[in-house]
Amino acid sequence: MAFTFAFKRSYHPYLYLLPSVIFLVLFTYWPVVYSFGLSLFRQSVISPVPVFAGFGNYRDAFQADIFWTVVRNTLFFVLGTIPVTMVISLMMAVLLNENLGWLRNVYRVAMFYPTMIPMAAAAMLGVWLFNPGIGLINHYLGRLGIPPRQWLYSMDWALPAIMITAVWKNFGYFMIIFLAGLQSISTELYESADLEGAGFFQKLRLITLPLLGPTSMFVVVVGVITSFQVFDLVYVMTQGGPADRTNVMVYYIYQYAFRFWNIGRAAALTVLFLVALIGFIVLLVRSMEKKVHYEV
Repeated sequence: MAFTFAFKRSYHPYLYLLPSVIFLVLFTYWPVVYSFGLSLFRQSVISPVPVFAGFGNYRDAFQADIFWTVVRNTLFFVLGTIPVTMVISLMMAVLLNENLGWLRNVYRVAMFYPTMIPMAAAAMLGVWLFNPGIGLINHYLGRLGIPPRQWLYSMDWALPAIMITAVWKNFGYFMIIFLAGLQSISTELYESADLEGAGFFQKLRLITLPLLGPTSMFVVVVGVITSFQVFDLVYVMTQGGPADRTNVMVYYIYQYAFRFWNIGRAAALTVLFLVALIGFIVLLVRSMEKKVHYEV
């Protein structure tokens, strides 16, 4: 009887986990394995019958000049948006954490509102803002005496325009995370610092930023994953143009899979993208975790 009771207690937790495990296997792990299998075959509209090619799709991907252009664009997008988004999010969180009375909740909703907008709608808004003829960006630049730019049609400014839209769309989400981290810091630390005569920037450097280490690491990891996966903004605003200057990895994979119907190459690019993303995050976490303080 005791053995039966112990056996029931031992497998019951796994039954509760079973739905999540099945979901992960079917929609996460199996697609990864299946994509790797597809990447070993050549299959396209021209040759619909799969032909084993080994690592030929990977070799062809590395030999294509556009592949390195896409990699450069993706890294530029990630390294350009993450720091800016974090700085703006942290600044807004610090300001909204102050005692602003009833206006504090109004400001929080206003800052968080862009996050609730669908990505496609944010992209359409970006198309309008950066329109060379009727866009607000060129309108206000003209008032400052700056000549208008062909933002989304310029090889130099198209990707920065998408990056600006991405920062505006995402900073509210990270602001809320930073705000939650700020509210978990004991007010006694700030009161002690005030008694010692510490100023705002001293408290920010010596108390706020160190104790926001775990929150900052979470924001960086989530931000990197989000930036690497950018697709909607590129698809709506530029479709990778002009001359592939805004073509990023996920959009590049989409082109091979659903425009060129080269399934083998698309699967190989997917595997490379996944390996690069995991490796980038592992290196990032290892470099940051030594500087993270989980206790006061």
